[in-house]
Amino acid sequence: MERRPSNQIIGPGKTENITPPYPWATARRATVHSLQHLMAKGINTVSGRVQCKRCDKQFDIEYDVHAKFREVAMFIMKYREEMRHRAPSVWMNPTLPDCKFCEQHNCVKPVVGKKKNINWLFLFLGQMVGCCKLSELKYFCKHTRRHRTGAKDRVLYLTYFQLFQQLDPQGSFHH
Repeated sequence: MERRPSNQIIGPGKTENITPPYPWATARRATVHSLQHLMAKGINTVSGRVQCKRCDKQFDIEYDVHAKFREVAMFIMKYREEMRHRAPSVWMNPTLPDCKFCEQHNCVKPVVGKKKNINWLFLFLGQMVGCCKLSELKYFCKHTRRHRTGAKDRVLYLTYFQLFQQLDPQGSFHH
């Protein structure tokens, strides 16, 4: 059996670059623009499609980029040492939004779709990356050149921290 060289991460017939699926996504798979870029482009809100697990209705949810980033960043800053390179239970089993149709609580999951079209920024801001399957998290880590073996809590941790770095590459968030 022939092994692929480690620098070849894309399968045959696929390319590293894609058409950005969202205005906040780059042309590279599993990569989002920095907060600075988003501000410069006037992107202050991010939306994503969700579906109720009870009534099956779909709708869009919108997040304020700066407020939600600050919320996630504060959580990371507060609990980083305790995480020990493993995602905490609130990331593994995220509290889901309520359904605006049937008004059930904690029942709306993000609609993920194809791996190359995953709305990573929406999932990060809503702290719903844990709704992804392990294979989707491994896809993210593969395309951001991160170690991608191990239990879901480790791969999820890596995904959150890589998204955090993509959004704040200079590490300018100090609060």
